[in-house]
Amino acid sequence: MTVPAIPAGYHSVTPYLFVSGASEAIAFYIEAFGAEEVMRLPTADGLIMHAEIRIGDSHIMVADAMQEAGVDSPDTLGGVSSSLMLYVDDVDAVYQRAINAGATELRAIEDQFWGDRMGTVVDPFGHQWSIATHIENVDDDEVQRRFTAMMDAMSGSD
Repeated sequence: MTVPAIPAGYHSVTPYLFVSGASEAIAFYIEAFGAEEVMRLPTADGLIMHAEIRIGDSHIMVADAMQEAGVDSPDTLGGVSSSLMLYVDDVDAVYQRAINAGATELRAIEDQFWGDRMGTVVDPFGHQWSIATHIENVDDDEVQRRFTAMMDAMSGSD
């Protein structure tokens, strides 16, 4: 029997989040984003060596940061170098649920030129989440036109 290269239910790319307080982060993701905990491998001292959650059709791996192993979290790094994009049916409701669960607003929800209604929050563990609902199909030429118009408006050119 041949084993598939990508496990059933996974995609080619799976985010892996390192946090200070993985158990609390998993609880936040369940409350804020409706995540489902798939599995958890705790160490003897209660840290999470590896856990997996599922939001919608996507898996996210989560573990406690372990500096001695060279694995840092946003709070130990002083910020992030990446963010997560979360598509949902109702951006306004999920964004508000994340705020109510303890996230901090980074960017308010707005309709974007590329066809999404989107806002960005920072979770209590330092990770940025852009939450969006796709509201308009915009072809590449129109995206470029809208982007150029926005950049011109920002620079004050006509």
